[in-house]
Amino acid sequence: MKKSIVILDPFPRTLDLIFSKEKLKLLKSRYQTITAPIKNKKNFYKKNIHRATFIIGQPDLDKQLLIKTSKLRAIINVESNFMNNIDYEYCFKKGIHVIATSPVFSKPVAEIALGMTLSLLRNIHNAHFDFIKGTEKYGLESNLNASLLSEKKIGLVGFGNLARSLYPLLLPFTKDISVYDPWVRRKIIKKLGFKSISLNKMFKNCEIIYVLAAVTTKNKNLIDKKLLNKIKSNSLIILMSRAAVVNFKDLIKRTKKGDIFVATDVFPEEPVKKNDPIRKVKNILFSAHRAGALKSAFFNMGNIVLKDMDLISKNLQPRHCKVAKLKTVGLLASKPVAIN
Repeated sequence: MKKSIVILDPFPRTLDLIFSKEKLKLLKSRYQTITAPIKNKKNFYKKNIHRATFIIGQPDLDKQLLIKTSKLRAIINVESNFMNNIDYEYCFKKGIHVIATSPVFSKPVAEIALGMTLSLLRNIHNAHFDFIKGTEKYGLESNLNASLLSEKKIGLVGFGNLARSLYPLLLPFTKDISVYDPWVRRKIIKKLGFKSISLNKMFKNCEIIYVLAAVTTKNKNLIDKKLLNKIKSNSLIILMSRAAVVNFKDLIKRTKKGDIFVATDVFPEEPVKKNDPIRKVKNILFSAHRAGALKSAFFNMGNIVLKDMDLISKNLQPRHCKVAKLKTVGLLASKPVAIN
């Protein structure tokens, strides 16, 4: 039986990052693979796209290229988010699945978000460095500004994969969770026992706010000085999705007042320049876009890619990767990954 052809185009990721040796061997035993070049991609796809059943990667594919396809069943994005670089409408019309492996990052990001929250509430990171310097404080003296997560009102900005992995970790501490997500039906949020509220109300009332929304053309700089000025003293903002959802200049300015605390895993430009003033801002706990970047998470990409390719080959719907939807892809504003 003739094998289906898979175009391998995961750049800037690499196959050995996504697939374990066993899974890559399995992929190549099931399918005939063609590796796309890093340069001159358009010419490559003009010559080869008509042969492909699957594309692992999300290269630029306009309607002119997609028209040449007759066998293509799925475009499999191995980045963190869908990008606005293909003709989604044509894909949906022709029954070409567009899926992404982003769910593999949700649990690792959720766990580090919880860890950063606890570190900020109990000042764990600073207490550690104070001890190394020999300036540590003992007992109550070291906890004068500390507080418990179980005492806090939580706000989740966005209720996608990240939020759905995070809230089960928060429930043992508190059930006082509010959600802002205009794309999710309120009854879904209420069914879970959470409140669906406006951003204004969230920033006025919640003491820990997690920014978990994917960036779109409609929510760039969504969180600005207007909202940040509403937040209570000693509140926390935990930024885990994309920097563009927040007006970073406004965030830095607000944090410099010294009465709120921020943790962030993402930045407007990465890598952050060594002389960037943000490095000197107190009250910020930094993580260098490493929250989801676990070897196990990357290998899990390969696992769910193979599982969904198998389902699609059997004319079944993909169940493991995130599926692109027409109502949201038109608003996409993500860039390709550069580091993780």
